Amino acid sequence: MTTSTRSTAKPLIKLLKEDHDKVTALFEEFEELHDEKNSNAKKAELVKLICQELTLHTLLEEKIVYPLARESIDDTDVMDEADVEHAGAKHLIKELEKMDPQDSHYDAKVTVLSEYIQHHVKEEEDTMFPELEKSGIDGEEIAQEVIQFKEKHQKLASTSRKGSAQKVSSKSAAVHSVK
Repeated sequence: MTTSTRSTAKPLIKLLKEDHDKVTALFEEFEELHDEKNSNAKKAELVKLICQELTLHTLLEEKIVYPLARESIDDTDVMDEADVEHAGAKHLIKELEKMDPQDSHYDAKVTVLSEYIQHHVKEEEDTMFPELEKSGIDGEEIAQEVIQFKEKHQKLASTSRKGSAQKVSSKSAAVHSVK
């Protein structure tokens, strides 16, 4: 039996595709609520999850995957387009994070973000990932780095949310004690 020692990007690509699938499912769930009455709380919850997932995913791509891809593949156009797509998505994410489901254009912005992401995912999966696979990078090592990055940033986000909730709770208690 012959075994290959050539590195493969598959473990890394698998992780990135799992993120893509998760966000796609969240967008689909949002779309199902589009015409449903009394769905604002569920919409807000889904959009919060979508924004959190996309923010973490874009951050890890920009810090780990894209620098590696720029070194490993010879397609600056694909990488430049990915950067621009991230910038557009981050802009919409910031807007949505400040909005409520009853606000004007809320659903439209979620739909446009979904379309941006669908296009971005297609570009990555059809163009960038096959190029990474051919490059011979050590996908197992990079996948472990991605996992550690996500765990670290999820813990930081969780701690930050808890701290914010405690501040709000403390402010609320202080306001009530003054009255």
